[in-house]
Amino acid sequence: MVNRPDTRGARVKRHKRVRGKISGTPETPRLDVYRSNAHIYAQIIDDINGVTLVAAASNEKDFEGSGNNCEGAEKVGKLIAERAKAKGIENVVFDRGGYIYHGRVKALADGAREGGLNF
Repeated sequence: MVNRPDTRGARVKRHKRVRGKISGTPETPRLDVYRSNAHIYAQIIDDINGVTLVAAASNEKDFEGSGNNCEGAEKVGKLIAERAKAKGIENVVFDRGGYIYHGRVKALADGAREGGLNF
């Protein structure tokens, strides 16, 4: 019998550990990333009030490109930065969601920085 490691459980464990240290406030909300096999999602969240302020994803109707590569992730980062700027949000705390800061997660962060978000 093959024993596969529980990669999702390990990611959730890492995410809980990180979330114990960072939190989004109304002044500096949290930029959260979720990465699936086919798409990538980003939200800007105010944890004090429990409200999602801005969201962007690669599976939206008007999104052009693919969500499972770095180019698509960078476009999502730029899109969320553009929407955040429209709401007056400039400073955020980056929450990588337990994922390694590499590949699509890094591309999304770089796109958000290019779009004008500070973190």
